[in-house]
Amino acid sequence: MNDAVTVRVRRVMPAVPEVVFDQWLDPESLEEWMCPNPVRVLDVTVEPRIGGSVRFDVDASGTRVLITGQFLTIDRPKLLRFTWSNSNWPDPTVSSVVNVAFEPVGDEETLMSIEHSLLPPEEFDSFHNGWTLTFDQLAAVLDGGRCTG
Repeated sequence: MNDAVTVRVRRVMPAVPEVVFDQWLDPESLEEWMCPNPVRVLDVTVEPRIGGSVRFDVDASGTRVLITGQFLTIDRPKLLRFTWSNSNWPDPTVSSVVNVAFEPVGDEETLMSIEHSLLPPEEFDSFHNGWTLTFDQLAAVLDGGRCTG
């Protein structure tokens, strides 16, 4: 896919890298903040090992979407890398790659950066907006709040 695009989003999170990193491997936490509201995560599977699966069963305003992938890198608390495929893409066999980096800033904060590459070009806006909102939701959870949709 020569015309694939990459989405990049960065945000400072109100917690140390170990805490922020662990949110990505906790199914209960992921159900709360993963996917931009009003999209809801109905079920999560996370097998935190290289080759382990990542699976989100989501309700996107009445449409069920299955997001699947496999962990490529797990380097706590610095880097997560996993594949990502959406059942509602024109070609659901297309696999994109998500890199999430965690860098300490200040005493109790983390610069979290995502690079979601090999995306179908028509998905750029959706994923850029989606990751931005998802990062906001995670920040709210880390700050002691809850995400409500």
